[in-house]
Amino acid sequence: MGAASAAANPTLGKTSDRSATKRDAAATGARGMPADYRPTGAPGKEAISRAHMRIIGGTYRSRPLRAPRGSATRPTSDRVREALFGILESGGVVERARVLDLYAGSGALALEALSRGASRAALVESGRDAIAAIRHNVAALGLGASADVITADVGRAWSRVAPLAPFDLVFADPPWSLVDTGDASRDLAWLSTCPALAESAWVILEHSRRTPAPSVTGLIFRETRDYGDTALTFYKPAILGPPRTAVPAGPPSD
Repeated sequence: MGAASAAANPTLGKTSDRSATKRDAAATGARGMPADYRPTGAPGKEAISRAHMRIIGGTYRSRPLRAPRGSATRPTSDRVREALFGILESGGVVERARVLDLYAGSGALALEALSRGASRAALVESGRDAIAAIRHNVAALGLGASADVITADVGRAWSRVAPLAPFDLVFADPPWSLVDTGDASRDLAWLSTCPALAESAWVILEHSRRTPAPSVTGLIFRETRDYGDTALTFYKPAILGPPRTAVPAGPPSD
């Protein structure tokens, strides 16, 4: 278990319903996604943000990141990343954490974590352009000794990931269509069936706000927070293992 695991149950805030979004954004300097954000990569502010991706905080703050070419990858916006890491750092779970970044895209989430003090990160991606962007970003930041780039489909990645486990933080930012079809939930099932997670790990899934938080085998739903068109859903490992797969109908109340 990593040193970050000592923070067994970091709070994500007293208000766990979706109205917490505005307060989270204010606390981290984020105001949610641009009003004209289009997850498909349509022209506009989102296209501009792809060309100006950067590390938000920590050692490598303001260093530029390269996004994969084309519209097949939808990078997490700077504003959503800022809100997410504000939540995680307030819970003390980033420093010295071991990080797994699934559907890594540009690698922005894992690299942001390393910039803010995570000890090591594994980045899993299968797209050729995305892998090229990840390798460029890792090299440009000089993080080759701390970042393991794994070329594999997420659903088949366990044998490559196993030697690096357990993980304290898992980021999953699949194509939103995979969440809609249930494929992302099936891809993530091995997190609990194999010893991938530290006991106090957090798993964060990014998906469309229009899609309900999915059930994932072996993970317990904690809450969902909305940022414009984007939703971040937080899970914890199930105490009794994979048989506990039920997900509450809505976010937990106070």
